[in-house]
Amino acid sequence: MTLLRNPKQRKLLFSAGLSWMFDAMDVGMISFVVAALAKEWSLEPEQIGFLTSINSVGMAAGAAAAGILADRFGRKSVLLWTLLIFSAASGLSAFATGFGILCVLRFVAGFGLGGELPVASTLVSESMPAKERGRAVVLLESFWAVGWILSALIAYFVIPDYGWRIAFGIGAVPALYALYLRRAIDDSPRFAEIKKAPVSLSKRVAIVWSPEYRKSTIMLWILWFTVVFSYYGMFLWLPTVMVIKGFSLVKSFEYVLIMTLAQLPGYFTAAYFIEKFGRKFVLVIYLLLTAVSAAWFGNATTEGMLMAAGICLSFFNLGAWGGMYAYTPELYPTAIRSTGAGLATSFGRIGGVIAPLLVGFLVGDKVGISSIFMLFFVTIIIGALAVLFLGKETKGTELL
Repeated sequence: MTLLRNPKQRKLLFSAGLSWMFDAMDVGMISFVVAALAKEWSLEPEQIGFLTSINSVGMAAGAAAAGILADRFGRKSVLLWTLLIFSAASGLSAFATGFGILCVLRFVAGFGLGGELPVASTLVSESMPAKERGRAVVLLESFWAVGWILSALIAYFVIPDYGWRIAFGIGAVPALYALYLRRAIDDSPRFAEIKKAPVSLSKRVAIVWSPEYRKSTIMLWILWFTVVFSYYGMFLWLPTVMVIKGFSLVKSFEYVLIMTLAQLPGYFTAAYFIEKFGRKFVLVIYLLLTAVSAAWFGNATTEGMLMAAGICLSFFNLGAWGGMYAYTPELYPTAIRSTGAGLATSFGRIGGVIAPLLVGFLVGDKVGISSIFMLFFVTIIIGALAVLFLGKETKGTELL
């Protein structure tokens, strides 16, 4: 692969990938921490849902703000600031003395997290040649799986013996990594070209919704909402769902760790297929198989079925995420790329706010896990249909 032989591109991919990994580690950590907090602080299901949702509220605000700022001040500077914001808030979460304070800190951490992701994917997308661009962004997304695996390992080996505060404290480490990134990466050449004549915010938003890009924008907003809604509804609740299904806290962490390992081959297969068959193929097929896996997981009645369904859910869902991040920046020109991607991501994060809250209320009302996962089945199907009928193929096309 040309991408892997080019030292500068390889360095950018790895450097941005590590920041992505830290993001995932923090998001994954909260899913394990709430399972422990539910016991230690005697939290109700509705409170668990609120704590996981407030993180997504911050991510929605951060995605919109960072996307807009990155088209004005550059991808690199915004990437560094968002990394510092989320790592500082994560570290401070270790000292939270009550539920309210922890919620505030998780909002701030979410702001940084939500801002970093679309900016990093835009930077990598703009810095790669057309024939390697999709694969590069999916490989960037694969670092998300590494971060989740790290969070699962920390949860399994640290939380039971040392408590959830140590787990949050580890989340402050990325602040040191930002010092390295400051020297290691540069802004994309495409942004440097338009920096001399920046487009105003109002004009950028108007172009995103202009007739030329409206169909793509509608498709992306539906896609992002349905994928984020289903992902955060399912995966942030996964350790808790395992406890509800009768497993101990440590056993649930162990099973979720095994399921999480399946994310990596999901990304790698998507990275291969995205340049061979195209973006729409990967998104539609992987989303449909995610929907089937969700229905299977919700209706699993044995330990073996639960594990197999969970592994398939991780494999196909995260492969679809990789395709979505590769596809999104390709649908807009450089002058509005980060704004368009940031707004789509921000709208999607609303789904990440609603889903954990909704699951919390449904669990509190004694609604069955099978019914809850059928809701995710329907949601994911809607996302797949949006891509199928409204999306356009961007494989091999040069960025404008």
